[in-house]
Amino acid sequence: MPTDTKRVRGPETSQSPLLFWSRPAKVLPSHGPRADGRQRDQVDVRPVFVRCGLVSQAKGSAYIEAGSTKVLCCVYGPRETERKDETDMKSGRLTTDMRFAPFSCPERGSWIQGSQDKDFSLMLQESLQPAVCLHKYPRSQIEVNVMVLENSGSVLAHAVTCASMALADAGIEMYDLVLGCSLRQDGGSYVVDPTYPEENSWRSGSGEKQGGLTVAFLPSLNQVSGLQSDGEMAEETLTAGIRTCIEGCYKLYPVIQQALIKAVRRAALPPAES
Repeated sequence: MPTDTKRVRGPETSQSPLLFWSRPAKVLPSHGPRADGRQRDQVDVRPVFVRCGLVSQAKGSAYIEAGSTKVLCCVYGPRETERKDETDMKSGRLTTDMRFAPFSCPERGSWIQGSQDKDFSLMLQESLQPAVCLHKYPRSQIEVNVMVLENSGSVLAHAVTCASMALADAGIEMYDLVLGCSLRQDGGSYVVDPTYPEENSWRSGSGEKQGGLTVAFLPSLNQVSGLQSDGEMAEETLTAGIRTCIEGCYKLYPVIQQALIKAVRRAALPPAES
């Protein structure tokens, strides 16, 4: 193919310098009200919008929106499992897949599942499995697919809640719903249901302990089904953080119940006319 010798062209693999220019993480203050008006050191969660049955192709589906965090979950099955062993003969198998849309984060991601997606998928499975009656579905497999449409903080906690609602919408027998709540400890104060900037704001060299905590909780049974912690937190701080997250789950419980009741009423057949 002939080339244009009169045009000076850059290398084919060249990229804009702005691609490699990263802004330093903004350090948020550790005192006073938060950026969205909520208070520190209080169980102050963001208002949530939830709805079930949005995806008609799935057995069950749910959508949750907390602030700017948007999560969609679809449940397929129970269907016959492809790989059978002694465990599958006695009880069913629960598989989870959690992915981030490329446009969900400030930094554009890829459709290929990365290490963070795999870690979140494993944590999601460990949080949901104790609540599902898998012994009622021998030789079967239940698939839970979570798509994060927008990540504005506390995405794992809201994914657990959304997946639990989708399982209930699919008619899967469960011991209880599973609700999630996150907390971020920053020195002597903490924030419940942290936003994306609050999760990624670390004051290096401050000498204060910083860490994050996510709890999956079964409110009716009063049991913790999942716990994920990172950073450095003292034992007393960790215990108090778990109690705070449980209180946050209880605040979400009535909202989730009402959303499921509305979904059942929409799916119920209208009364026959006499």
